[in-house]
Amino acid sequence: MIAVWRRWSIRIRLATVAGAVMAMLCTAVAVFVLFAVRQEIAQDRTQRLFDNAVNVGKQLRRGVQGVDVTPVDASRESVQVVDPAGRVAAASPDMAGKPPMTHLAPDPDAFATASSCGGKVFGDRCVIVLAYPVHRHDGLWQVNVAAPQVPWYVGSGLLVPLGVGWLLLVVAAGAAGSYRIVGRALRPVHTITRELDQITAGDLNHRVPVPAYRDELRELAETANRTLGRAQSAVERQLRFASDASHDLRSPLTAMRTQIEEALMWPHQADWPQTAKALLESVERAQALVADLLQVARLDAGVAGRREVIDMTGLVGAELDRRPCRVGTLAVRRSLVSGVAVCGERIALTRLLNNLLDNAERHAASLVTVTLTLEAGVAVLEVCDDGEGIAPEQREVIFQRFARLDASRARDPDGTGLGLPIARQIAHSHGGTLAAEDSPRGARFVLRLPARATPPPTGP
Repeated sequence: MIAVWRRWSIRIRLATVAGAVMAMLCTAVAVFVLFAVRQEIAQDRTQRLFDNAVNVGKQLRRGVQGVDVTPVDASRESVQVVDPAGRVAAASPDMAGKPPMTHLAPDPDAFATASSCGGKVFGDRCVIVLAYPVHRHDGLWQVNVAAPQVPWYVGSGLLVPLGVGWLLLVVAAGAAGSYRIVGRALRPVHTITRELDQITAGDLNHRVPVPAYRDELRELAETANRTLGRAQSAVERQLRFASDASHDLRSPLTAMRTQIEEALMWPHQADWPQTAKALLESVERAQALVADLLQVARLDAGVAGRREVIDMTGLVGAELDRRPCRVGTLAVRRSLVSGVAVCGERIALTRLLNNLLDNAERHAASLVTVTLTLEAGVAVLEVCDDGEGIAPEQREVIFQRFARLDASRARDPDGTGLGLPIARQIAHSHGGTLAAEDSPRGARFVLRLPARATPPPTGP
């Protein structure tokens, strides 16, 4: 009910805004129409007053006696003839006995107009007064004519249609029309909302319908579908990860359970030191797997430690110096350019390097080569072995979690299949790349990281 009210309230608010905008537009148009019509009527009324004054002036030039001062519209217009002394010599019936209606003194060769409201002559009426000079042999006479001013609303004949049209446009076109248009425009949003409501964590196969028109709603639908696709991929990866992790954890746990049960069945015949040694190996394997799983979860969550400028040359050299190698069967050759530095997390980069070295030692026949160079502002670390190598079509497979090739299973059956995926994820988190590239013999892993200036030496 709340969702329905919110949906309706949006439509009502938008319709109200549209109605208000339409009301302002209609009001502006109505004011313009009233002003234009009023001006036109006022000009027409002034022209009629002028024509009436000219007619009276023609008669006045022939003589004062017999001048017809009856206006064309006696119910609306008033006329006065004023002599050179300022006395009213003749007037229309409604002006009889009244003083001059205006004190306008027009130019002798032009007429003048003015608006007047109230006073002794017109009472509470507002009128337009026109003063017209008439030249005679005995002086300058003046014809004053007046007519009611045009009211602001012009008249009911115009105001009523304008009001009805204003109301119809605001209510029908503005509010009701906008309400329907907004409703139709929001219909795809309602459809998207219903589809999203049907999506559950266990079923992310649904996709929202994409509108036919290329507009913001289409972009919204496409973005929602891309988001659902990413969510589905992430959930599927998590499910595969949980399945693979449970499978790999089950193996050492099953081995430990079997060994313990066998020892308990014949406790007096069991070789407890040997049993403890076997259990310790299974525990170490489970511990290594749990550590890898925690590292993967940490990387997936985007948890990062303190970043600093690291002397990559020193880091690689120190790790190679302290690593034990297979005595008598494996040699490690290094070629490290001095002064190579990167910005990163020391523990994570150490983990990355050790994973690459562990992988190389497992597959090398007799030699592991580690090379560090600086190329166009990029630190390039290569770890190569002289083993069987990796087929080109499998170079991306090995970076999938828990993926292990047959050669890897044969050489290290207790491996977790997480070393290389973790190494690549660490590289990506540092803005770099890790890939298996071409090599004349064996496998060649190349790490590229953005280089930084070498940190200054510490100490006194």
